[in-house]
Amino acid sequence: MPHRTSRRTLLTATAAATAAAATAAAATGALAVPSAASAHPTNASSDRRLRRIIAGMSLEEKVGQLFVMRVYGHSATDPDQADIDANLKEIGVRTAAELISTYHVGGIIYFTWAHNTRDPHQIADLSNDLQRAALAGRSRLPLLVSTDQEHGIVCRVGEPATLLPGAMALGAGGSRSDTRRAARIAGAELAALGINQNYAPDADVNVNPANPVIGVRSFGSDPAAVAALVAEQVKGYQGAGVASTAKHFPGHGDTSTDSHTGLPVINHTRAQWEELDAPPFRAAVRARIDSIMTAHIVVPALDPSEDPATLSRPILTGILREELGYDGVVVTDSLGMEGVRTKYGDDRVPVLALLAGVDQLLNPPNLSVAWNAVLAAVRGGEISEARVDESILRILRLKDRLGLFRDPFVSRRDVGRTVGSRAHRAAADRIAERTTTLLADPGALLPLSRRSHRDLLVVGADPASPSGTTGPPTSTLRDAFGELGFTATALSTGTAPNQAKIAEAVAAARGRDAVVVATYNVTATSAQRTLVTALVATGVPVVAVAVRNPYDIAHLTGTGVAASLAAYSWTDVELRAAARVIAGHADPRGTLPVPVQRADDPTQVLYPVGHGMSY
Repeated sequence: MPHRTSRRTLLTATAAATAAAATAAAATGALAVPSAASAHPTNASSDRRLRRIIAGMSLEEKVGQLFVMRVYGHSATDPDQADIDANLKEIGVRTAAELISTYHVGGIIYFTWAHNTRDPHQIADLSNDLQRAALAGRSRLPLLVSTDQEHGIVCRVGEPATLLPGAMALGAGGSRSDTRRAARIAGAELAALGINQNYAPDADVNVNPANPVIGVRSFGSDPAAVAALVAEQVKGYQGAGVASTAKHFPGHGDTSTDSHTGLPVINHTRAQWEELDAPPFRAAVRARIDSIMTAHIVVPALDPSEDPATLSRPILTGILREELGYDGVVVTDSLGMEGVRTKYGDDRVPVLALLAGVDQLLNPPNLSVAWNAVLAAVRGGEISEARVDESILRILRLKDRLGLFRDPFVSRRDVGRTVGSRAHRAAADRIAERTTTLLADPGALLPLSRRSHRDLLVVGADPASPSGTTGPPTSTLRDAFGELGFTATALSTGTAPNQAKIAEAVAAARGRDAVVVATYNVTATSAQRTLVTALVATGVPVVAVAVRNPYDIAHLTGTGVAASLAAYSWTDVELRAAARVIAGHADPRGTLPVPVQRADDPTQVLYPVGHGMSY
């Protein structure tokens, strides 16, 4: 069947014009500051009740409510000995229950590496036990239990929970309804697990292909398109009863430094920020988002002091609160990241964050140092108790909206019928199919026919699973092709194959009908490119599937690959969808949400936003 560009590609010019109009409106202020009606409405009687609670809290309890902290262990009271040891070393407590009683923390964040997320019923039990520990305190305040469940390449709760396409994949799908449904499914499963605050969606506009920390976590490079999909995810998560968190304000999309390891500087002018970075956050505010996460980045045009945004009053209070009209919870990105620790010590960071306008202090490297620093700042008058009360009122309002004062517990029965349900998994598969992007197929090789290309070799990178429960990618693709009637063999060659591994792959490719190679962040000097070139030289047709950044194709152009696709993540749901597309069981419907520049001349666009082919 001859190839044609997808209908969405034909609409690129119209879409670009619409996006330009929207971003121009943002730059000139036509996207108005949200009215009071767009903010979370407050209930006078509810506020009076919450203020009475605050008035009865000790200062130590108030300070504790500002912190969201990690803790090791699958159980709040009976973790494994290794987790007890880790807690004693890092936090000075044995268990999560002891953490809550000692520091009165207002929230707990789950991590896979902290052994919080073994399986759905264990997670629900942990959430319930944490809430019991919190309610045993003098003020009987329920917890916000949070995690980073963005889906795609950042996912803390893995299978058997439903895994869904990540942001850039959804951007490639371009469907608002799919994007909202994905968040609604994800939110429903998190709520069933007792996780009531999700640090998603990513509202960054990824305009820098070299961005080392955002990339496919962003919906794309077009501010208007990203804004629309951010709003849909906010509605999806919050419609499922989970607080949504747009991140990373004021926008982490144009960085070449990872804020986990350094302090990025973004040199956008104020006008460029309004045009490129602000629209998704404005959309989130209009969608009544529950919380917004700060970025550990410097934006001199927004704050000449060059403090990280997390510690910047001009950015958090001046722009986010006053200009954008946001009155919800502001949470820091992790305070253990190097970006926020570069300029000030760990005792000053939480104090400065609160003075800047933050409400929740996430995961300080040393809780005792941070907690006591805030306590001392209030007792010494640097931070007024009234300022602390403002943040606690926002936090308690959020807990109240989530129904945590009424009933913070979840049932094991809901876990079984909600998490990883057949309906959710089927929906995830259909959504993923609509995201896979066919970038090039000059010889009309695809879809592969079982009659002419039954015997397949699957080789390539096998990065560790984002959730710890899926993959490896080559095996997942092999199994998916097997289920579709092909004979497939997998050979993992890694992200940096040596000559011996390349020779092994070449030998395995000879005599096959086709080779499918999974690529992962290919560069001009990457050994993965050498692998692909060697495979092409065998004369066997090679199909390249980029399992992370779609920019890989720029470095494979000229190698002679027969076809190239972008899957945007290496979780099973997106790899299975790519296999179905390659095999012709689904049409490729995704289009690029970011431009791909030429490798030899980055000023030239190889494939523009909206590019995608169909059968």
